[in-house]
Amino acid sequence: MNEFLLFGLSVALSFCAWGYLSVNYAWPWLNRRSFTSAARAILIINTFRFVGASFLFPGVASTTLPSSFAVPGGFGDLLAVVLAWVSLFLLARPAGVVALWVFNVWGTVDLIYAFYQGIFGADFRPSALGATFYIPTVYVPMLFCAHAMLFLLLLRQTTVANKYRAMAPT
Repeated sequence: MNEFLLFGLSVALSFCAWGYLSVNYAWPWLNRRSFTSAARAILIINTFRFVGASFLFPGVASTTLPSSFAVPGGFGDLLAVVLAWVSLFLLARPAGVVALWVFNVWGTVDLIYAFYQGIFGADFRPSALGATFYIPTVYVPMLFCAHAMLFLLLLRQTTVANKYRAMAPT
């Protein structure tokens, strides 16, 4: 069978599994928590994104993995880790929500760009991922689900804040 079909099937099945887990278990659990507690749980998952830097290591990823995929994927994930930690430290402060938005937008765009490079990038072959195969097939779909849940939390938080502002006396 074609390696792109097997790779795509792996990614699709992972999205189904993580989506089911997110909708039926993670989101209901997060939804019962305070905004800060729920955001913290999602951020902690993202502090492990340094794993994406393994795209940069020959021997872990094949030397045939295009640098147009490996470099932005590896360094994009490292920046996402830094932003996740900054957001964790700022979470209880007023700047925390801004940091969360910056982190969540960056993290999501980074994943979308990596997917774009993987699908449309010149000379990308899933077999070149080597041991890093499990990052886009298992970890990235989970991260997408986590980012989606964080967007929901942020939008709900913004809506609540705007509601209270509208009720405040002028």
